[in-house]
Amino acid sequence: MKRINEIEKYNIIGERIKEARIKSGMSQKALSEKLELMAVYVCRGSISRIETGERAVTDFEIDAISKVLNVSLDYLFGRE
Repeated sequence: MKRINEIEKYNIIGERIKEARIKSGMSQKALSEKLELMAVYVCRGSISRIETGERAVTDFEIDAISKVLNVSLDYLFGRE
């Protein structure tokens, strides 16, 4: 079993987040700002690292991101 620091990607939803963000016409900065209004603090740089799989995402962040981008959790996880 690989240790967490040996894993190539730290999340499986980053590409879907990027896709949904671009489709909505939102910048990484705008996404960060909208998350902040929901008391979920993810800076623009962290959004970038999430989208490239270089950063893990908490359940609170995933839920807020799905609400801001108006997509389902199933979409983010590639189940639809």
